[in-house]
Amino acid sequence: MPYYVYHISQGPTELIKNLELQKEFDSYKDARNFSRSQRAELNADSGIIVKLIFAASTLEAEERLLEHREKPILMEWEK
Repeated sequence: MPYYVYHISQGPTELIKNLELQKEFDSYKDARNFSRSQRAELNADSGIIVKLIFAASTLEAEERLLEHREKPILMEWEK
């Protein structure tokens, strides 16, 4: 299964995200190095997040990136 590198930017609402596929890789090491270089090139205030994901297809990768995840509940001793 390949590795995909995406640029994620905020859409018009909080639940909507804009995904832009940057590149597809066969090896994790190449994908990691590419995503790190992309993060270094972007400005902190650009609003773009670089994500690396492992999936069977681009459709599966985009579904995983768009799914809403609840924030974990912190216990008192974890704060």
